[in-house]
Amino acid sequence: MQMDTLTIAILAAGQGARMRSKLPKVLHPVGGRPMLQRVLDVTSAVGAARICVVCPPLDSEAGRAIATAVGERALLAEQREPRGTGHAVLQAQAVLEGHGTDLAVVYGDTPLLQAETLRALVDLRRRTSAAVALLTAIVDNPAGYGRVLRRPDGTVYGVVEHALATAEQRAIREINTGVMCLDADWAWPRLAKLPPRPGRAGTEYFLPDLVTRAVEEGRPVVAHVLDDPDEAMGIDDRVRLAEAEAALRRRINHAHMLQGVTITDPATTYIEEGVLIGRDTVILPHTYISSGTVIGEDCRIGPHSYIRASRIGARCIVWASVVEEAILDDDVQVGPFSHLRPGAHLEQGVHVGNYAEVKNSLLGTGVAMHHFGYIGDATVGAYTNIGAGTVTCNFDGRRKHRTVIGEGAFIGSDSILVAPVEVGAGALTGAGSVVTRDVPPGAKVYGVPARVHGEARHRSED
Repeated sequence: MQMDTLTIAILAAGQGARMRSKLPKVLHPVGGRPMLQRVLDVTSAVGAARICVVCPPLDSEAGRAIATAVGERALLAEQREPRGTGHAVLQAQAVLEGHGTDLAVVYGDTPLLQAETLRALVDLRRRTSAAVALLTAIVDNPAGYGRVLRRPDGTVYGVVEHALATAEQRAIREINTGVMCLDADWAWPRLAKLPPRPGRAGTEYFLPDLVTRAVEEGRPVVAHVLDDPDEAMGIDDRVRLAEAEAALRRRINHAHMLQGVTITDPATTYIEEGVLIGRDTVILPHTYISSGTVIGEDCRIGPHSYIRASRIGARCIVWASVVEEAILDDDVQVGPFSHLRPGAHLEQGVHVGNYAEVKNSLLGTGVAMHHFGYIGDATVGAYTNIGAGTVTCNFDGRRKHRTVIGEGAFIGSDSILVAPVEVGAGALTGAGSVVTRDVPPGAKVYGVPARVHGEARHRSED
């Protein structure tokens, strides 16, 4: 559907006093991203000819913050006085009028609205040549919302605000979400003639009065009813913010489960958008997975795990651990209570057990680090065993240095490797060794400082 004749006004000038925050309401995050950014994503995805964000005065702290958040994604218009939704849209007239036949009005505090819903609303207005197309929802508790009034044949003839509704009208469960699409040429001159009404800030002008005007003129008013009422959820306070977080989490988790991922407790599983998870992977309770993460098939993640911007192969286990900007190849096991920091790369079959930390290091195929220790700025060869309590001393107070451990080495418990240092392939360090010099391949060293005491003889050779 072509949207090159669509203009959009995003209303974001509300003070948000009930948020009780220094941050403008529309910049509070939902799912890790500011609400306004999410709404801009939706309007950008629709492909409008022009988008205008109506914001607080640009010489105010809130206005400057919103302008920074918008950047070049949309044009800006100021609403210097809070005089209602109709007045807010009118502030965008100079920016939007003449640039499209359709005018969509959305809100900066509705982060769950989806692009396909906005497209459907615009398409409905165009197909029916309606003056006004409303986005409505059927809700269990409509208190506080404007009710949609319909004739016996189902056609819309009005919207009545909750405070002005009769007892019979308050029983109506179809609400006006506030999102609408208008015949732009019809709407602009009528916005300037909306009737004044008393409001919290004095005289105000309200968009729903356009419905009354259209009906009086014999123009059609239509409604698109949401399948999911959460889409139109407006955020007024921290309680609603939490409800929006929960709704977004349900939406994301639902999509993953339909793609073959098992989530044993969706209520305690937090998966951000942009995460890819393979089939037959199981996500256990109290797990958080951030955007930019890719997880392969047949993995087991959690419980109590945090994964951030990492790549995890197939058949991996991450149990009660933190993985940040790390790479795990296939068949890797981590945890419990371990931490993979940025730059960690664990090749196939690596096992990092409990209370271990790996940072900016490559652990080769089959490396075993079963117990607590720290490997930082290191390259560890395949099938090396890292004993409990091993530490690479990578920082001398000014610079970081690397440790290199060859294939098949055996690093004894409580070994201290003072970088820069290299331990050769097949070498062995005795328990409690402080290694300050390079160890030749196949050598056995121990002591403080460690010295060569013959050839290595690993326990597997006994």
